[in-house]
Amino acid sequence: MSIKQWPEGERPREKLLARGAGALSDAELLAVLLRVGTRGMSAVDLARHLLNEFGSLGKLLSADAKTLSAHKGMGLAGYTQFAVVREIGRRVLGEELQENTVFNRPQDVADLLRLHLGHERVEVSVALLLNRRNQLIALHELSRGTVAENTVYVREIVKLSLEHYAAAVIIAHNHPGGSPEPSQADIAFTRRLAQALNLVDVVLLDHFIVTARQAVSLHERGLMGGETVEKEQAETFAKIP
Repeated sequence: MSIKQWPEGERPREKLLARGAGALSDAELLAVLLRVGTRGMSAVDLARHLLNEFGSLGKLLSADAKTLSAHKGMGLAGYTQFAVVREIGRRVLGEELQENTVFNRPQDVADLLRLHLGHERVEVSVALLLNRRNQLIALHELSRGTVAENTVYVREIVKLSLEHYAAAVIIAHNHPGGSPEPSQADIAFTRRLAQALNLVDVVLLDHFIVTARQAVSLHERGLMGGETVEKEQAETFAKIP
């Protein structure tokens, strides 16, 4: 039976209009986006099949073109739809965070970074530039590399901080391989950067290692630098505007 033959109150689109998008299940939301099913499957059936195959809505929407196209009823058109929805959501959240968010806890930053970097399949480095009230001025992509290699230069981050008149900086990069544990190179780079930023009166608050499921804070691990640096970072994070 096609969706058009369902009782009106059970059709995803009509249900959304009557009760709001929050009333729809993941499969129903996906069915509205897909619009049509495939041979022998309604849009809802196809949505349920895809969710079952990928395990979650997030994993499905983050799948690359080759992986998605290998599944029944999907192709490059479906991939582009999903990519656009994911990017719109990321940009809207970024706008809201820039306007409203004050970062006083590492967890606040971790939530943003998981959304921004968790789905990336190559290593991406970003810098969050904050004002004196710990409000986000800008989220700037520093570099984008292969899965195994990415290069970020200390002088570029210092220059960026000065250009935006930032009082504090948080840096982050993802580990596409899935392990959020910081390497010795990550720790050494963090400490060099903290020292360089300190020379221009900018505080390096934290460095996060991000995966799809987790974001590890070097600040919380006590890996940022010496005792004086750690104390200054903790005091800055604790400020209440």
